[in-house]
Order: sequence, then C-alpha cells, then structure tokens
Amino acid sequence: MMIWGCRLLAPRLTTAVYPSFIKGYARCIYQYDASNELLCGNNLTAPSISYWNKLLKEHTRVNQMQSAQKLFDEMPDRDAVSWNTMLAGFSNFKQTDKVYQYYQMSFQCGLRPTAFTISIVITSVLGTKFNVLIPQLHAYVVSSPLSALSVYVGSALLRGYTDIGDVSALGRVFDEIRVKDVSSWNALVFGYMTLGLQSEALRAFKSMPDKNIISWTTLVDAYVKNKDIKRARDIFDQMVERNVVSWTVMISGYAQNGKFLDAMELFLIMLRTAHQVRPNSCTYSSMFDACADESSFIVGMQLHSRVIKSGLAQDDVILSTSILDMYAKCGNIDSAYKLFESMAKKNLVSWNSLLGGYARHGLGTRALQEFKRMKENGIKPDQVTLLTLLSACTHEGLVEEGVQLYESMGTEFGIEIGMKHYACMVNLYGKAGQLEKAVKVIQEMPFKPDVVVWGALLGACGSHSSLQLGELAALGISNLKKDHPAIYSLLSKIHGEKGTWTTVCELRKLMNDRGARKQNAGSWVESIA
Repeated sequence: MMIWGCRLLAPRLTTAVYPSFIKGYARCIYQYDASNELLCGNNLTAPSISYWNKLLKEHTRVNQMQSAQKLFDEMPDRDAVSWNTMLAGFSNFKQTDKVYQYYQMSFQCGLRPTAFTISIVITSVLGTKFNVLIPQLHAYVVSSPLSALSVYVGSALLRGYTDIGDVSALGRVFDEIRVKDVSSWNALVFGYMTLGLQSEALRAFKSMPDKNIISWTTLVDAYVKNKDIKRARDIFDQMVERNVVSWTVMISGYAQNGKFLDAMELFLIMLRTAHQVRPNSCTYSSMFDACADESSFIVGMQLHSRVIKSGLAQDDVILSTSILDMYAKCGNIDSAYKLFESMAKKNLVSWNSLLGGYARHGLGTRALQEFKRMKENGIKPDQVTLLTLLSACTHEGLVEEGVQLYESMGTEFGIEIGMKHYACMVNLYGKAGQLEKAVKVIQEMPFKPDVVVWGALLGACGSHSSLQLGELAALGISNLKKDHPAIYSLLSKIHGEKGTWTTVCELRKLMNDRGARKQNAGSWVESIA
C-alpha cells in the first residue's frame, strides 16, 4: 500500500514521473480506478496515448484483463499499439475468443492490422475452432501493404497452415517470404513432418543454407511425433551440438513409444557426457512418465531423490504431478498422497492423478472424499475426472454414487458424456449384477457402442452367467470386430456353467479354426535387491 502513501505526498505530478506511477498503480491488484484517476485527475496537459498504452500494458502483463478492458473502453484515443496490447494480453492468457472478438472490432473501427497483429492472432488461434481465420489473414496480408511477407508473419502462417493441414499452402507461403532465415526454414520442416510428409521435410532440411540447434531438434521431434524413433535417434546422433531440449525430446520420444530401457540409457548418457547440460523439469517429467508406464518404482524413487537435491520440483506443478503419478501407478498410493499434500501448487491434472491412483487401487470411497475436497478448493472437474471417479465406483461397487456422478455430468458440471463414460456405466451396472440396467444404458446411447462397451457387457454376462444377454453382447462385438477372442472364451464359460458342453466344444473348435487366441496374462516384478 506504499503507492497510496506516495500519491498523498504527491497530488500533482509532472509528465516526467508518469511512467513510474503508472507501473506502480497497475501492479496493485484492483487499482484500475486509482490509476485512471491519476491520469485524469491532475491539472496538467492530458497524458498522451503512449502513457495510456503503458498503463494498459501493465494491466495486461499482470493479468488484470477486466480492468484492462475497462481502461481500453475509456481511452480517448486508440492506436495500433493499443489494439495489439489487448490482443497480446488475451493471447498470453489463452482467451482466444477475446482475441477473435477484438481483432474483428479493430477492423470495424477502421484500423488495419500490422505484422505484429497478424502474428498474435495466428499464434492465438492455433489448435482452436478459430483457426479458420488463417486463410483470411493470409489473404489480407498478400493484398495489403504487408504483401511482402516478413519472416515473422511468414513463420506464423506456416505454423497456421500446418495446424489446419493445408499442405499446398506451406510451399506457397514459404515462397512468398521476402527474406528467409533459419526460423522460417524450421517452420517449413516442422510443417511437412507434422503432416506426415517426411521426404519433403528431409529435402527442405538438407536445402537449408544454415542450420541451428533448433533445426536439428525440430527434425528429431518431428520423427518422434511420426513414431519413427529409429530415424529420430539417427538424426540425434548426427547433432554436433545438443542442448537440454534436444536431449529431452529424444528421451521423451523413447518414453512415449514404450522404450523405457532406451530412455533410461540415454538419460544416463546425458548425465555422464553432457557436462554443460543438466536435466530440467521436462527431462525428469519424461523419465517419471516412463517409470510410471513400466511400474519401475525403484528407478522412480532414485530419480525423485535427484529432483529433491536439485530443487526443481519445489514450485513446478507439472514435475510434481509426474512424480505423484509415478508413485500412484507403481502401487505406492501413500507416497503419492503425501507428495500431493506437500505440493505448494495443485492443478486439475494433479487432482486427477491422485483420484486415478485411488481408482486403480479400488479405493472408491477415498476417491469420492478427495473429489469433494477438490470441489471445495474451487477446482472444476473435466471428462477425465468423471471417468476416473466412475471407474473408482466400479471397483468398489458404489453403484448409487456412480449413478449420481453420471447424472450430474451435464447438469452440474456441463461435461459431455463420451463413449468411455458409457462403458464405465455398463461396467458399473454389470459388475453389480444389474444387467438389465447395463443394457438400457447401451440402448440409450446417442451413438453406436464400440467394442469396449459391448466387451463390458459381455464380461458382466460371463461373471453372472447370463447366456441370453451374453449372446447379444457377443453379436455386438462380432459386428465390429469379427473373431475377437473374448467372444469365444466368455461364451464358452457361460455355456460351461449352464452345462451345455456340446456348444462349448463347438466354440473351442471354432476358435481354433479361426486362429483366435486368448490373450495371455502377464506381470512385471521388479527386484529390490
């Protein structure tokens, strides 16, 4: 509150000290009215638009977007900087709908976008429903004074057309870029690889007049995303210089493709040889994900020890959540809970990881208790949350609680019910022996059930020896995936319990004739010695 004291001591300001007072007021949350009064209430020449823009920038920088909007609406004049400041603020805080709205408003007010405007809007709409703007932005650029594409706008357009999957536009935009630097080449290579055009990407990569570490890392990352992990490693090994991003991309590539031992080996090589490069939070997160997928508890604990010594996880919610998820998936739910409680910051993913741990261990009641606490902390659930909770209820036989959650998805939380949620409900009713209700869920689905839904019903019929409904489920699976082994094995089980051994023999013969094999069970045992 020191700023308030300063204001009382200096009721009359000169234009020379406006900037420092603007910054001070804007940093105080909810001080819009005071800062506006500061600008308007002094008996001096009205501040110029540059001072308004500085105040506006401070508001957007600290995410006071509501007060920034109010300030913007009351500005006596606005220029391109004013509009770009608002667009950048909305973009930084992922308010894409506002970016779209204010971009349209700028046109209506007679302002023509600058190269910076175009770049902001393109970056904001990537991966959203507003990416339909990209061709329109491109058309405006080529028909305006910006027709000679700058590298900045050109690279943004390349990313934009990659996002909407327009292959032909990539080459066209690249040709239009006035001066091509390494960033535009990198964007072109990334675009081709993202769209699965590996030969074109490699050709562009080899044609680059200059390559930097980002160029090489882009190619490695692109091969990883295309699941060509061998080619990715070949490119990685050719790199003369590597940074932590390069190492992390390759390690993460192994982890994402289920190659835990390769990820571990490369991580150890990084520790031994890359003396100037230390693992960062993303590197460790990839390793913890790999440990979780492989249930490698011992390695996970050793990595956690390194992280504690490095101090990386202290305020990193993503890394802390990765460690939590590793403990939960490796079976140590108590350690997962203790870590969760120690986290200074928690987000939705953190809560979902904890709830998932309870669900996997059949602790439905504890999952529901934590869900209640999650809501009390103001965290809104998503589809994953509800799917996890339905699974938790299924494991513990909490039918009533599961039904209540299912019915509240749309009414209370505004969450669209998906195929997996329906499968969970079929499984919930099925395991409880309420097969007719399970069938009713399938009949009321707004889309055709998949193999998982029919499989949940078939499994329940096998557990409760319901031949009639079992044959219905088997027919549903057969229509989608013929000769699925579950059809034969579970129907054989049901017929065996009914004593119709002739049918059992026929099913087993049919299974052998069609080469449908029952999946073998497996387990992973990690030695502590």
